[in-house]
Amino acid sequence: MAISSAQNRFRSISLPSRLNPYAAKLEAELQKLKTREISKKCDCITSEGIRSGLLGLAELYNRVEELMQSPTTKKSLVQHYQDGKIVEVSLENSVELLDSCGTIIELVAMIKEQVQVLQSALRRKGQDSSIQKDMNEYFSFRKKMHKSIAKSLKKLKHLERKNGVTLTDNHNLSMGIRMLRETTNYAISIFRSLLVFLSSPAASLGGWSFVSKLKSVASQRNDDILSEVGSVDFALNFLNATIRNSNSKAVDVQMASKKLRNLDASIEGFEAELERFFRQLLQSRVTLLNILNC
Repeated sequence: MAISSAQNRFRSISLPSRLNPYAAKLEAELQKLKTREISKKCDCITSEGIRSGLLGLAELYNRVEELMQSPTTKKSLVQHYQDGKIVEVSLENSVELLDSCGTIIELVAMIKEQVQVLQSALRRKGQDSSIQKDMNEYFSFRKKMHKSIAKSLKKLKHLERKNGVTLTDNHNLSMGIRMLRETTNYAISIFRSLLVFLSSPAASLGGWSFVSKLKSVASQRNDDILSEVGSVDFALNFLNATIRNSNSKAVDVQMASKKLRNLDASIEGFEAELERFFRQLLQSRVTLLNILNC
């Protein structure tokens, strides 16, 4: 799953962070995360990279909370709020980011449920041909999920564009506001990477020639070239085509079961970190509102 460098870009920042130790910590965290950008030096998005990104995002928002609580930042935020709409845009962005995070949490929960349902079906039915119905239902769900992912990606693109215009066109932004914008950029990057990971396209089903092609791919260690989502697609298509075209009673379902377990484990990791981050986003918004309402 390729992802363009434009999707993971960061804008350079140059701030008088020496004036605020909390800003210095946040800027240092941002710079550290820039060196660990997902897919910056490779062509695929990995579950390990996404989990690392989510952990980094959580730490980033800890620094954001510290920065907003500092007297200097509070004063600056109130001043900007009184003078214009810059802070209002940050509040709007926080709502959109919360909405995107909530949608992604729902998508992750849905695919987790589908994976577990299919795991249960494989345990009960094994190589019985009736398992094909369950596998086809999984693929049908995935195709529907692609539409939701496309909508979410479009919303993130809009938020990124709006956030970027503010950074580019306003050179006199306060330290607190600029840091909020930069942190939003990183969150957008992580969310996009996770959505792209989940939207790994399912391979189309085919006849026995398709099985031969899958065997060829298998010999190349598909674990090295496919994500957990793609590996499940591979294993299910292989199993489906084998059942349809083979008279053998010894169809092996172990590969599909293993790939589903791996995907389930990755999804559980995403779920825990996303829920944690959602709470942090909510707290960040509450903190900002409290500062402005003082």
